[in-house]
Amino acid sequence: MVSKIKLGVLGSGRGSNFLAIYNNILAGRLDAEVAVVISDKPSKMLEKAKEFGLENVYLNPKDFPSKLDFDLEIVKVLKAHQVELIVLAGYMRILSEQFINSFPNKIINIHPSLLPAFKGLHPQRQALEAGVKEAGCTVHFVTFELDSGPILLQEKVNVDEHDTEESLSAKILEKEHIIYTKAIRMVSGEK
Repeated sequence: MVSKIKLGVLGSGRGSNFLAIYNNILAGRLDAEVAVVISDKPSKMLEKAKEFGLENVYLNPKDFPSKLDFDLEIVKVLKAHQVELIVLAGYMRILSEQFINSFPNKIINIHPSLLPAFKGLHPQRQALEAGVKEAGCTVHFVTFELDSGPILLQEKVNVDEHDTEESLSAKILEKEHIIYTKAIRMVSGEK
């Protein structure tokens, strides 16, 4: 029997992608287990993880002498939980080279744009300002360069003339909730 892939979920906010992934696990649409949920803030995502009885860890970056020390503590927690794939779900910190090297090709992220377009912060606003007709989201492997790793999946949405940053974000988020699970299945070799 093949064992389920062990996920480590890192997030900083409400955790809607984490919830979508976890609900897909519960519904049998994803053969995985959440080994640990880690947040750099006392977040809604952590509250949900506690509610579900999942291992959850809050690490305050201010409690560490450096960004590297903070990252290495997260690596330690992930390794202690035997995490096989790290899923960034609204994690708003850039990972250090040492962190990325600790899990080569085992860290994925979802970004609310059709990469390589609109990297970094506020990609929906960037898309609207550029006047594009299509926007979307991308699941990619994390590399040393921000939002530049190999792309796993993308999903498009139409940009309407009346879209605001909020309405476009909501449309993209719906697609994120679908493709993140698909990408985890791809990486884990699940059909």
